[in-house]
Amino acid sequence: MERSTCGPGDLMARVSTTDDFDDQDGEENEPSDVSSDDVTRAVVTDTDWTTETILSQLRRGNILLNPRFQRRDAWDKPRKSKFIESLILGLPIPQIVLAEDKRRRGKFIVLDGKQRLLALRQFAAGSSFAISEGEQDFQGLKLTGLQVREDLRLKTLAKIENDSELVDDLNAFLNETIRTVVVRRWPNEEFLNLVFLRLNTGSVKLSPQELRQALHPGDFTNYLDDAATDSLWLKKALRSEKPDFRMRDVEILLRYFAFRYRLQDYTGNLKTFLDSTVNQLNEKWGDEEEEIRQVGKQCDSSIESTFAIFGENSFYRWSNGDYEGRFNRAVFDVMTYYFTDPNVAAASIERREQVEAAFKDLCAENVQFVEAIQTTTKTPLATQRRLSLWGRSLQLAIEQPLPIPRLVDNRIFV
Repeated sequence: MERSTCGPGDLMARVSTTDDFDDQDGEENEPSDVSSDDVTRAVVTDTDWTTETILSQLRRGNILLNPRFQRRDAWDKPRKSKFIESLILGLPIPQIVLAEDKRRRGKFIVLDGKQRLLALRQFAAGSSFAISEGEQDFQGLKLTGLQVREDLRLKTLAKIENDSELVDDLNAFLNETIRTVVVRRWPNEEFLNLVFLRLNTGSVKLSPQELRQALHPGDFTNYLDDAATDSLWLKKALRSEKPDFRMRDVEILLRYFAFRYRLQDYTGNLKTFLDSTVNQLNEKWGDEEEEIRQVGKQCDSSIESTFAIFGENSFYRWSNGDYEGRFNRAVFDVMTYYFTDPNVAAASIERREQVEAAFKDLCAENVQFVEAIQTTTKTPLATQRRLSLWGRSLQLAIEQPLPIPRLVDNRIFV
């Protein structure tokens, strides 16, 4: 099969930002179903933990901060260093919000403050607060770009511990209070999702996928993170050079698995649909690991085929005579759904001009398709409609029949 001359490593010069995603179809826009009784039942306490206490909790593994989080590190070294400097100087810092893990007493899930905790964990690498076994999993942080204490440049916590002249700085750092809010007896995941989103209102929204990773651990959950990180084609699709710190890349890969395995179970609640997919594939991992990994490879192949047809406009919506230039999840879903089949992909690449023309015509002339990829995107009807409308246009373009999803009693069947 003929492939694109542009390989997965030939990334767009423009690195993705929030504006490069058409988030209409993202989970961020789904309200949480939380009642006032749910809020009343939860216990929220303010705890004045010191830096030393938090480092101790991190060292003992009580605050769940997986080394994988470093892949999605949003702060650069100067910003981390200024945070550490603020603790040494006793300057105010934002609070950290944790939720107690219901399955493991005394363990905590991070709802807000992951970047600050990552900075602390990296600064402590090699010190008395480091985890001796597997310590190399966390990269070290040497202070840089400081504004007040330039004399601490290139210092680590280990170096400060071993410098008698810096004992006052060490004590100030370890004894500094970090306001920590702990949520206990939370009633359901919807409540945590509400807290998670409210915490980030007015700032950079964090993806619900981060919360899903913490609440639904397992081999498939870890695989998703690894596969999204390693996939050059997924990075190319998202116009990104590194893993997305909001984990949108993981969520998009999960959507692919969900539509491959459980399309007929989709009822319109995207969060529940993705949660249940993770749970199901975590359970199946032991018996079906190889098959699941193969599906992940097929996602890469379908992205590659899309680029062979649409080039730099892959996964963009056509509107008003031009491509919009923002990644559209709904378009990603329909393209990868059909191009997963290698025969369909080969025929589409061979007739790429007709396929692209069919997509442009569909976006320009079919109001139902436009609504299904732009506005009312999450209902079973909209999902089935965009899959079926594109499927019919595609089969005419490549002149071969395709399995077109149909809607029966608000459920999608193929």
